[in-house]
Amino acid sequence: MRQSTLQQKTMRTTLRPTLFGSLLALALLAGNSGCVYRMAIQQGNFLDPAQVAQLETGMTRSQVAFLLGTPMIPSAFDNDRWDYYYYLKEQRLKTADSRRITVYFEDDKVARVEKGPEIGEPPHIGRRNRS
Repeated sequence: MRQSTLQQKTMRTTLRPTLFGSLLALALLAGNSGCVYRMAIQQGNFLDPAQVAQLETGMTRSQVAFLLGTPMIPSAFDNDRWDYYYYLKEQRLKTADSRRITVYFEDDKVARVEKGPEIGEPPHIGRRNRS
């Protein structure tokens, strides 16, 4: 009887620190998982709606480059087409903000501009949801 009681005591004393350490590690992992910093991912040319509104047919390539910058993705097959893309992912669960403009040139002047449906919306950089 004494031996089994002694075995139970030693088992309890060795199990307590192990159980306590495991619970502490689990609590730290659960508590810190929501506190991980996620950096905003921004790619491409920032397309400001005010600058995009200034695009007009008949502008030269240098005027478009001055207004919007050089395109991030040069066209390998068509030199008369410039594609501007913008992508911003701020939070893990929030949907990404993406914008697109395609400028077509004829005789080194803007022939037409195709805008994605997102261009008219104001940019949300630096704004935070207050809700």
